Amino acid sequence: MTGQALLYTEMVTTGAIIHGKGDYLGFGDAEHPVALQLGGSHPADLAQCAKLAEERGYDEINLNVGCPSDRVQNGMFGACLMAQASLVADCIKAMRDVVSIPVTVKTRIGIDEQDSYEFLCDFVQQVAENGGCETFIIHARKAWLSGLSPKENREIPPLDHPRVYQLKKDFPHLTMAINGGIKTLEEAKTHLKYMDGVMVGREAYQNPGMLLDVDHELFGIDAPPRTAPDIIRAMYPYIEMELTKGTYLGHITRHILGIFQSVPGARQWRRHLSENAHKPGAGIDVVEQALQRVTQAQRALIQA
Repeated sequence: MTGQALLYTEMVTTGAIIHGKGDYLGFGDAEHPVALQLGGSHPADLAQCAKLAEERGYDEINLNVGCPSDRVQNGMFGACLMAQASLVADCIKAMRDVVSIPVTVKTRIGIDEQDSYEFLCDFVQQVAENGGCETFIIHARKAWLSGLSPKENREIPPLDHPRVYQLKKDFPHLTMAINGGIKTLEEAKTHLKYMDGVMVGREAYQNPGMLLDVDHELFGIDAPPRTAPDIIRAMYPYIEMELTKGTYLGHITRHILGIFQSVPGARQWRRHLSENAHKPGAGIDVVEQALQRVTQAQRALIQA
């Protein structure tokens, strides 16, 4: 859908990478540029993982200082680290010392009662000056470390985009991207008047079709427009490769269920995949049949 936008992995803990049995660093060449988002608070472990990631070809390392879940807090990483700016700075410096790719931070605007603008500025200043961090992605909500679920923490604390704009104004030498509640490319364009970048999370997952116009609208790439069916069929070689490894089709298709959001045939697409992709032996034919459902629905609408 886009060859220009920077893709971030979901957060992977240092413990999983160092001690886990699976390959937590695998990705495909088509995903470049891609950043590994790490969860951890031990500088040596983070440095080890950052070095491994650079060797595997990642384009950036990102330290997550924004996730508020209980599991994350118990492991001493995520949003609770906002209260320990000096430790975050040590973590960033440890990673920067062993890799040549960028090391960045994703954070909130505050935690619990520590949500003043001064607290946020102090955190950014310490991490930038003592850790050498040059790029921050700011989720424009504070996080409540207790009392709210991770889902509620993404929705209940109010958004404060102007505070993030002010942060960029007060730290003009730093690269800053804004995150939180951004649903359209038009909204992204508005934010880019004040910020260096925009991060889109849930909307890109629930409505991935929005990414079809990113290269043209935001990066000025003059290329023929691609349609959602074009994208799906371009994935067939990847899907077939994963199926030969024993991956279930449903583990792939569940991530593209929303690609036809608000398009005639979207419901038929979702239903066919949901009912058939999990079955033993399900393959490309199931996806192609689902695509045909979309085509039929659109033809019926034209005839009507």
